[in-house]
Amino acid sequence: MDKTIKAILKTVIPSEFLPTLRAAMEKVVYFGFRYKCPLCNSRLRCFLPFGLKLSVFREKKVVGGGYRQNALCPICGSLDRERLLYLYLLKKTDLFEKPKKLLHVAPEPRVANILRTKVKVDYLTADISSKNVMVKMDITDICFPDHSFDAIICNHVLEHIIDDGKAISEFYRTLKPGGWAILQVPLSLTLKNTYEDFSIATIRGREEAFGQEDHVRIYAADYNDRLAHAGFKVTVFRWVTETATFGGRQNIFGLNEKECVYLVSKIR
Repeated sequence: MDKTIKAILKTVIPSEFLPTLRAAMEKVVYFGFRYKCPLCNSRLRCFLPFGLKLSVFREKKVVGGGYRQNALCPICGSLDRERLLYLYLLKKTDLFEKPKKLLHVAPEPRVANILRTKVKVDYLTADISSKNVMVKMDITDICFPDHSFDAIICNHVLEHIIDDGKAISEFYRTLKPGGWAILQVPLSLTLKNTYEDFSIATIRGREEAFGQEDHVRIYAADYNDRLAHAGFKVTVFRWVTETATFGGRQNIFGLNEKECVYLVSKIR
């Protein structure tokens, strides 16, 4: 919304009504039939660009990181990876049909708002630092007994964790037999082996090496092996193989065509 319009609105409209009015005006500004956000159900003429234009993302072709043209919903603020997560939960799992005890690590606000309203989902959010969660928790030492959860969602967290193997093992331990988890990470399309160097500890060094000051690695094709090493069965879902379900050839939900969903299952 134009800054001049915002300034005028502040002088004539009570502040408590501004967020609602701003959202309504943005829906008018961005209204169109080209795209649709599945999280807020807005019809849009475009999604907005989002992400950092760092060379490491381009050189290593990192999916789930870097600058993308159609990434951000201008109405609810959801990202392409959040929309893919929600659509996968809705279309490819029974999360909303059968009772589930669900752990959601570092929850995405838009997805969390939907999940907490579902009567069949016994919903628990957790994070090591955020105040807007139910439990403060380190995922390398999950404070719940074995076989606690039917499902776990953990998106774009493992790249922050030094001992990611311990975290993945904790997910395996706390899942019930037959349970599943969605574990998304930024992933390079050019590297065969995950790149990590724990001697890089400065903000600038990590930004240049990994694309973000608090990242400690860039995952690669061997990510599957890391998940399988913990005991998981790994399924990699490519939504472009089911375009009819995930937005058609026109990609109306604004998904990243190169992003896959990493679903892991605990067989026993």
